[in-house]
Amino acid sequence: MRNFPAPDHEELPEDLRERIEAETERTGFTPNVFSAFGYKPSHFRAFFAYHDALVEETTLEREEIEMIVVTVSGVNDCLYCVVAHGALVRIYADAPRLADQLATNHRSAELSPNHREMLDFAVKLTETPETVTRSDLAQLRNVGFSEEEIWDIASVVAFYNLSNRMATVAGLRPNEEFYDLGR
Repeated sequence: MRNFPAPDHEELPEDLRERIEAETERTGFTPNVFSAFGYKPSHFRAFFAYHDALVEETTLEREEIEMIVVTVSGVNDCLYCVVAHGALVRIYADAPRLADQLATNHRSAELSPNHREMLDFAVKLTETPETVTRSDLAQLRNVGFSEEEIWDIASVVAFYNLSNRMATVAGLRPNEEFYDLGR
C-alpha cells in the first residue's frame, strides 16, 4: 500500500495471521490485499467473509465470477484487481487472452451470448446503476440465468466496486507473481 501503512503480520490478531498464512501457503505468496486490509482488522474480517460467501455459496462458475471482477475492475481502472483477478480468469477459464480482453473492453472478447449479457449488465450496474430496471433482469433470465445467479452476479459487481475503490484509495499495487500466473 502506498497511501496507508500496512501492519507487520506479526502485529495482527491471531485469526488474521492464520488466514494470511493459509493464503500464503495456498498460493506461494501473500497477495497484497491481505496486508492492506490488515490495516483495519474488523474490515479485514468482514471483507474476506463476504468474499468467501460470494465464491463459495453460489451457483455461478468460478470463471464467471472472475470474468465479472475483471470487467468491473477494468471499467473502474483498478490495476490491482485487473491484474490479480486477471490471473484467476486465465486459470479458471483456461483462456490466456480473455482477461486482457475483458479488462480493456469486454465487448471485444469472444464470449457466449449469456456471458456477454452478464458482463453488459455488470458494466451497466457499475457505470449507471440508476438505469438498471426489471427489463435488465429479464434479459439475464432470457439467456438462462436463474434468480439466484442474477442475485449473485449483482452481489459480485457491488462487492468489487467497493473493492476497486478501496484498492484505489489505498494505493494497492499488484504482486509481481500475479502478472505471470496462467500465461
